[in-house]
Amino acid sequence: MADQTTAKKPAFFKGVANEFRKIMWPSQDRLTRETIAVIFFSIVLGLLIALLDWAFQSGLRLVIK
Repeated sequence: MADQTTAKKPAFFKGVANEFRKIMWPSQDRLTRETIAVIFFSIVLGLLIALLDWAFQSGLRLVIK
């Protein structure tokens, strides 16, 4: 049983290495643009959630009073 496990490991790592060769890595420019887009939309979404939280909190205060 140990022989089969030992034989499978090199084949697995060869497969991993072959898959890494197929990866198309983004260019520096594209990576920068997409990072900026993610940060921008994260900030916008965070502000939207904060605004909704404030609105629900204010509305709940009016209902409770």
